Amino acid sequence: MALEQKDIDQVTDALGAKFDEMKKTNDKELEQIKSEVKGAARGSAEEVKELQKLKGDLEALLAKQNRPGNNNNATTDEHKEAFMKFMKKGHEDGLGELQVKALSVGTDADGGYAVPESIDSEISSVLRDANVMRQAARVITVGNADYKKLMNQHGASSGWVGEEDARPETATPKLAQITPFMGEIYANPMATQTMLDDSFFNAESWLAEEVRDEFAEQEEAAFTLGDGLKKPKGFLAYGSDTQADGARAFGTLQHKLSSGVGVITADDIKRFPYLLRARYRKGASWMGNGNTLADLMLLKNSQGDYIWRPGLSEGMPATVGGFSYLENESMPDTAAGANALSFGNFQRGYYIVDRMGTRVLRDPFTKKPFIGFYTTKRVGGMVVDSNAIKLLQVAAA
Repeated sequence: MALEQKDIDQVTDALGAKFDEMKKTNDKELEQIKSEVKGAARGSAEEVKELQKLKGDLEALLAKQNRPGNNNNATTDEHKEAFMKFMKKGHEDGLGELQVKALSVGTDADGGYAVPESIDSEISSVLRDANVMRQAARVITVGNADYKKLMNQHGASSGWVGEEDARPETATPKLAQITPFMGEIYANPMATQTMLDDSFFNAESWLAEEVRDEFAEQEEAAFTLGDGLKKPKGFLAYGSDTQADGARAFGTLQHKLSSGVGVITADDIKRFPYLLRARYRKGASWMGNGNTLADLMLLKNSQGDYIWRPGLSEGMPATVGGFSYLENESMPDTAAGANALSFGNFQRGYYIVDRMGTRVLRDPFTKKPFIGFYTTKRVGGMVVDSNAIKLLQVAAA
């Protein structure tokens, strides 16, 4: 069934009505301070979140439905057909030569076969949809593992002189070379030969969906919290202190304590974004988990307005204090000492580095009657500009 614009309009109308209901319920709770009404307010907030998510899903489906088809050339189509034979029957005839011609990746004798470009693009697309860090950060695809980024730490000095004054020598800019923390992520989805032989079984979509579910959760945790040991280094794994930009060591993030003990207040939401310099704020967003968002949805500013606002038109995200909120379930809950909320321009602050190509090794022997598809890819992550991401740390008593 084709998705229509009216589906989004209906959800948007329901979202607006539910938000009004939540405001009334929460206002009543604030007046009466009864535990049973507080539970109802939180329930209404969760329903608003679900409607907001449904609206976003419908918009994504509509965009995908209207997206022009891929213009794959004949070689890529031939590669894809050969790869499907490999998946279903294990036939490898000519697959190695075809994948080289299709320019997916170089042949790797020990690493299985590279999936065709069209399927690999689909896997990358669904990973982006399922992984908020891939939506927020800058994603770079490289042809080999030797990727380095040269960062300018500035440091050049300048000054004013008169027309005939001497021009003293100034300091030179400082350059730093950084490399991503790389690791290999794998998944091993299983299928039976009966499934593969079924003419109605879409092996391409099945592989993409199985890999998405396996990879997305692991990647998001690594990009957020990863220690950099055989995996990407997450932005929360970098050190932080309270010093301002220019005073902190390169690669150290800045954190600020919340004004409330054990909680985040509406005043924090109002002031904290301006810790980020103006050149970074364009394109900046909040990032926290769902529990933190549920708490923020019930906060009001000094004028009595809710600081959280749902996106009530197509393409408009929900906002907290005027900035969009990215829900990342790998972020810690609101608790004393936790960096429960971050605010930043992740496109400038964090890079995800994908090694070109996803490889599949077909294994019909290890777990009969199931056939395993051992799927691997190389991926890395690193903080590039530590001035572009700020952390709101919940104050302890």
